[in-house]
Amino acid sequence: MKSAQSAPTVEPAKQTASASQDTMRAIVQRRYGTVPEEVLRLERIARPRPAAAEVLVKVLAAGVDRGTWHMMAGQPYLVRLGLGFRGPRNRVPGLDVAGTVVATGPGVTRFAVGDEVFGIGRGSFAEYAVAREAKLARKPAALTFAQAAALAVSGLTALQGLRDAGHLRAGQKVLVIGASGGVGSYAVQLAKVFGAEVTGVCGTAKTDLVRAIGADHVIDYTRTDFTDGHERYDLILDIGGNTSLSRLRRALTPRGTLVIVGGEGASDQRAQWTGMARQLRALALSLLVRQRLTTFISTHRQQDLETLRQLTDSGQVTAVVEQTCPLTEVPPAIRRLHAGQVRGKLAITI
Repeated sequence: MKSAQSAPTVEPAKQTASASQDTMRAIVQRRYGTVPEEVLRLERIARPRPAAAEVLVKVLAAGVDRGTWHMMAGQPYLVRLGLGFRGPRNRVPGLDVAGTVVATGPGVTRFAVGDEVFGIGRGSFAEYAVAREAKLARKPAALTFAQAAALAVSGLTALQGLRDAGHLRAGQKVLVIGASGGVGSYAVQLAKVFGAEVTGVCGTAKTDLVRAIGADHVIDYTRTDFTDGHERYDLILDIGGNTSLSRLRRALTPRGTLVIVGGEGASDQRAQWTGMARQLRALALSLLVRQRLTTFISTHRQQDLETLRQLTDSGQVTAVVEQTCPLTEVPPAIRRLHAGQVRGKLAITI
């Protein structure tokens, strides 16, 4: 089967003005699969229209987060109850978006045509995407469109994981496992903003990045066991997804908090079904021990998008975008991200 890169849908050489206005280029997915090149296609499809309380955004950049792979694969299988059982109901992937408003639906009051925005859209791997007014904020002036497109999904997860689930307080010692990734790179910066002493865990090739974004200490997990009990932390944000609860508890203070972000490692077959096995065990164990072991599901709150906008405009937080690429390179970008080869975030420029 040919890849989306090698064989995108051929566009007609000539089009009428009305046809051009009514269609757009987009990455399209009609079935689930784990190989991006086999399930993602670049096609020309109908341009969406905004409904009530929605805006139409001309997409200038779209962020690629780890959830993109899970939605593409339909894994864990439990997510298909919401996404679509045999294939995704929303055929165009992508949530993170940054661009300009080109049309507004009935009832929209916060944005007008021409406004530069970022946030959560529907089908952002396309030239145009629809987004709810409540899931957008004005683009931070300090960020490029590519950086702004990489902010919402991962930034919201990091913010809510530390502040809401982790109850982080100034002066605490925080361990961020997976500190060089999308969520982790924001978590390190936000924890510093909140006044914590931050230790980041990552692989050898990414230690310089974690230091550069402000971590007080960096642990290379290939050389040092961060759960040996030598250091204990008030809060652990685990974005790695495969460290056992018993090991993580050894790194916690007697009344410390563990927040598990995301799903399991691929080696856990149960992860293919629910993605929540370790989280459920943590919640059950938390009832029996003094340590607090928890998880959460991030929400797309407009007030939190405003918090991220203010922090980026003030220079306290920035978006680490390793690479930008065009729509034709979405499949390899998703593959690299899933393989853990990305430092920070990837962005699609359109």
